[in-house]
Formats: sequence, C-alpha cells, structure tokens
Amino acid sequence: MTAQTVTPGSESSDSGQYLTRTFYSGGIDCDAWHFRAETDDLKGPAGRPIVVMAHGLGGTKDSGLEPFAAALAAGGLDVFAFDYRGFGSSGGEVRQTVSISDQLEDYRAAISAVKTLEGVDPNRIVLWGVSLSGGHVLSVGARRDDVVAIISMTPLVSGPAAGRLAFANLPATAIARSTALGLRSRVRRSTGRTPKMMPIVAEPGEIGAMTLSGYRHDYLAIAGPTWQNTIDAAIGPEIGGYRPDHDAGDIRCPVLMQIADFDRSAPTYPAAKAAVKARAEVRHYPCDHFGVYSGQPWFDAAARHQIKFLTRHLGGPSPSA
Repeated sequence: MTAQTVTPGSESSDSGQYLTRTFYSGGIDCDAWHFRAETDDLKGPAGRPIVVMAHGLGGTKDSGLEPFAAALAAGGLDVFAFDYRGFGSSGGEVRQTVSISDQLEDYRAAISAVKTLEGVDPNRIVLWGVSLSGGHVLSVGARRDDVVAIISMTPLVSGPAAGRLAFANLPATAIARSTALGLRSRVRRSTGRTPKMMPIVAEPGEIGAMTLSGYRHDYLAIAGPTWQNTIDAAIGPEIGGYRPDHDAGDIRCPVLMQIADFDRSAPTYPAAKAAVKARAEVRHYPCDHFGVYSGQPWFDAAARHQIKFLTRHLGGPSPSA
C-alpha cells in the first residue's frame, strides 16, 4: 500500500493554523488537517513526534477533535487529524457507512503518510482515538515499533459488551427495530443496493445508533459543518463482534486509557481490563461518554493528562498534574 501526501495550502482554524493534507487509503483520497507543533520541546535528533487521530462512530475531524489537536500542538507535538473514507471531507462511496476493516486500513495509511512530512520523526508516531477509534488505536498500535505512545479515550473495546450495555439502558423494542433495519441494510448491500440509513443520534424511543437521553444534544454540540447525522443502519452488526481488547496485550509502547466512569455507551469494565493487558496508565473522569469534549466539564483535565503523559514518555519539561 502506497501513501502519498500533498499540501494544497493552509487554512485558518479557531485555534491557529493547520495545513490541509491528502493521503490515499484503499485507492481513495482521505482529507486531513496537519497541526504543526508550536514548540520544539519534544523535538529529537530525527524530528518531532506526531499524533495521528481520527473520530469515533460517525464522527468527522471538525466535530470536537480540533481542541484536542490544538492542545497537543501547544504541548510540542505535530498532529494529523483525518476523516475516514466515506465521511467528512474524505472521498469514498457509499457515504456514511462504517467498515471496521477500512477504518483500520485508513489509520495505517495515515501512519505511512505522516512519515513523509517534513520535520517529523517517522519512528515517533503517537496514536490517538476516542470511542470506536479508541479501540482502533489498540489494534493498529499492536506489534509496531514505530508507535511510541497510544491515547485511548472513552474507548469501545468490546462489541459484545457494548451490546449488553445497550440492552441494559434501552428498551428491547427500540433495539429490535434498529437491529431489523440493520439486517435489511446488510442484505441490500450484499446485493449491490444502497444501504438503509438511520440517524447517528436521536431522541430516546426513536430509531438511531445512539438514543440515550442527552446524547443527541451532546453530539450536536460538537458537530462540525461536514458532519451528517446519518449512518448505515448495519452499524450494529458491524461492531457487534469487534474485539480490539484482544490486541491490547501485544502493544509495545506506553498507553494512556481515559475512562468515563458513568459511560453509558462504551463499557468501562472491558476498557479497564484492556488497560491491564496493555499495562496502561489509567485516568478516570466522573462523567458520561461525551463529558470529556470541549465545552464539557472534563475536557481540560482530559487534555492536560494527555499532554502530561506524552511529555513524560517523549521527553521535555514535566508539566503540572
């Protein structure tokens, strides 16, 4: 697989400047933002470390990732935030369809792409993921020597456990309706037809991928201009058997696991078990799934802990706790 990068120019962001980049994954162009480190505190003989980040379920890079990227850049790291194929500003058809295998391939292609960036140390890659991608980074980072640290925030590490948590928090009738729609979508896709779609977030009692009370409000609060509140209904069967926790024991680098203790979406106990397998540093936050994003009470702590973790393991002055 060959990854390529281009630099069509710079754009203004709320927090400063980033460069737009394009790389290719599976023959499809993927769009990314490249934030340059604002200091040389973590620069080594071969260049600066770089964080590769992508969003969780149905997310786009303009939906809550920029505040984390800006904080990390201020802490001395380059950051490469990208959209999966079929989402946001990236190419690909059919749109808004989650493929676990494709998203893992996109992460690996992004790693190959950042190795070509000027001033970046190709052997000091940091993987950053949240929710569904919090599981992706465990799988992608396992058995690699060029990944020097992993940040996994409010991670979904066990599809079966997520299913059991959904049954505990949602009416069985709502789950049955969403499951039936998902199975119909898989049948349509297998015969070359367009998939059945449903909202990513909806109100309790409605059909959607995430329908717990407050989730629609919290997701819309971070939604950027490229984000669409629609997703292939086959998402349930797609992630139902996903087990990135099985890869945690094969990770060779330091891991920071950030767990929202009252998470109603990503089960906390499997995340804690995966953290033990990965010999991870664990931080806990007394909030639900979205409580660590910008504008929420625990964003500042989550971002500060990420910078402290990376500074400690990658070198540089030690920040306050």
